Amino acid sequence: MLELSILGFLAEEPLHGYELKERIKALSGHVRQVSDGALYPAINRLVAAGLLDQRTEDGVSAAPRRVLSLTGKGREELLARLRSPKQAEITDHVRFNTLLAFLRHLDDPAEQAAVLRRRLDFLQAPASFFYREGEPVRAEEAGDLFREGMLRVARVTGEAERAWLREALGALSRAAT
Repeated sequence: MLELSILGFLAEEPLHGYELKERIKALSGHVRQVSDGALYPAINRLVAAGLLDQRTEDGVSAAPRRVLSLTGKGREELLARLRSPKQAEITDHVRFNTLLAFLRHLDDPAEQAAVLRRRLDFLQAPASFFYREGEPVRAEEAGDLFREGMLRVARVTGEAERAWLREALGALSRAAT
């Protein structure tokens, strides 16, 4: 998801490494921290693959800074990742939010809708954090104040997300016609 975030933010505008890190941190850093030890090797891999371009720019009151921008090949890679996300990018909430942050870069409402449908299908399958005899445990059956809280919050957020997904799919359907 780090590479998707890099490609997505650079699709919007060229950025210095520090600015890019701050935007990634704002998107998911509270859940999954981004370190320099992960960010800069990822940037270097994307530059080596021809997905990013870099140039040096004089710093205002500091040393020269590296400015990163997306290449045409990088834009194509971003669009390919958005069109065909991995299953973990659909099922993991933080990963899905990263995908959602850049889904607008797909121009085709049908392609956007296909990604949202995958998430909605996933959210409609019965699931729980806890199971008893192979069956999902509902909040009312948790028998534990804290697990009940987890399950109740998950239920409400799941309902809200499913409602939004249905609304978004309706809007995309109207936009496609």
